[in-house]
Amino acid sequence: MVLSDTHSPRRWQRCPAAVVEHLEAADLILHAGDVCTVDVLEHLSNWAPVHAVLGNNDLSEVAEWGAPETLELDLGGLRVGMIHDSGPATGRVARMRRRFPTADLVVFGHSHIPLDQTEHGLRIFNPGSPTDRRRQPHGTLGLLDIREGGLVTARLVPLP
Repeated sequence: MVLSDTHSPRRWQRCPAAVVEHLEAADLILHAGDVCTVDVLEHLSNWAPVHAVLGNNDLSEVAEWGAPETLELDLGGLRVGMIHDSGPATGRVARMRRRFPTADLVVFGHSHIPLDQTEHGLRIFNPGSPTDRRRQPHGTLGLLDIREGGLVTARLVPLP
């Protein structure tokens, strides 16, 4: 499961029921920053292991919890890079390729705009925000199906 921009406590006073439904099936949770307070990460870890990166609104306690500015993971052979702010849309894929040269997938947040794009052998994925949709029609989260060293599916899920 992939989340970003939960913005606790302003937007995430408690875990939304629609998010809990997906947490119950999660084997792993990736959070692409702007958690804001560490209690969200601690709450999420009740369902599955959590990997998170720092967002521009995160308190120092999120870094103390263990969230770095960027993260590189090997998820059963799938190489994943994580960062909060991937910069402007123009040149994003090339910039993420330079930042994570061996990644198969880069997960990011910041814009609150869900995105799933593949270009030049790199897939970039922004789950949007489950709690702060801004100008989007729905809050969103992401689901990844990773098997046998590959990404089988990546899905953006609109929330009620």
